[in-house]
Amino acid sequence: MKERATADRILDAAQRLIQSRGFNGFSYADIAAELGIRKASLHYHFKTKNELGRALLARYLERFRGALDAVDQASTDPRERLRRYAGLYLGVLRDEGRMCLCGMLAADVQTLARPVRDGVRRFFEMNEAWLGKVLEAGRKAGVLSFKGSASAEAVVLLSALEGAMLVARSIGGPARFEETAKRLLAGVGA
Repeated sequence: MKERATADRILDAAQRLIQSRGFNGFSYADIAAELGIRKASLHYHFKTKNELGRALLARYLERFRGALDAVDQASTDPRERLRRYAGLYLGVLRDEGRMCLCGMLAADVQTLARPVRDGVRRFFEMNEAWLGKVLEAGRKAGVLSFKGSASAEAVVLLSALEGAMLVARSIGGPARFEETAKRLLAGVGA
């Protein structure tokens, strides 16, 4: 049980560091210093940084899938689902100016090991599929309107929200992101 708690603390610290500095912007020494443990303890749980990245991505994807399920359960209205979805990103940005974990990893994608890159791709594919489903349901219900396919619109929305986080982190903070997200969603009628 204690080993699992230590592994979770390591994952938590790694996630905070990646969301603020990127995958290449931290080392095991940073995690060890933050947690007050020896680097050997990190290597016991995660032999390599890439293994740590894979484990962190698996956990993040599972948690984000849970967040999407919670959005689905909270409302059947596609407009409200889109607003709540944007709220997931806003919540991360409000947490000490952190970024979406996979957005930060995407910035480092050329330097990541294949399994970590694959995890990042799965995250974005999962989000695009979910958004496409919500957008199509909204179009069918007559409450959302957009040109082209729902899947193409999903790509635009996801890309714009990820980019809005990045810009808001640099200029204007969460309020800027919130205004940008409102405008994006208004563009489809949400």
